[in-house]
Amino acid sequence: MKKVITYGTFDLLHKGHVRLLKRAKALGDHLTVCLSSDEFNAEKGKKAYTSYEDRKYILEAIKYVDEVIPETNWDQKIHDVQDRDIDVFVMGDDWKGKFDFLKDYCEVVYLPRTEGISTTKIKEDLGLTDTEDWKA
Repeated sequence: MKKVITYGTFDLLHKGHVRLLKRAKALGDHLTVCLSSDEFNAEKGKKAYTSYEDRKYILEAIKYVDEVIPETNWDQKIHDVQDRDIDVFVMGDDWKGKFDFLKDYCEVVYLPRTEGISTTKIKEDLGLTDTEDWKA
């Protein structure tokens, strides 16, 4: 069985998120999503609109997702890949090059983002661009 993993906050779920999950799943047989915890987002200076538990619930309902686990720190990726026997690590191409260190452990794939949609754009369209509104 070929195993794929991806990471993210997946807040304000939109078409771009679903397309990324669909394309990631197409690279293997099992897709694990490491979902940024609320605490980890706070460390990154981000605040999701939707709680971790609600984002997890939504992701688990998507047919491309086989498993959702928490992402609690930047350094867990190597451990996750090794511990779960991951074959392919997938991220959006806005992260291109940032996770190349994982090539020592698995294949690394950066997928093109869906044009015209992003969580940042949704927040801007809703007038929620003040960083103080979105910081923990």
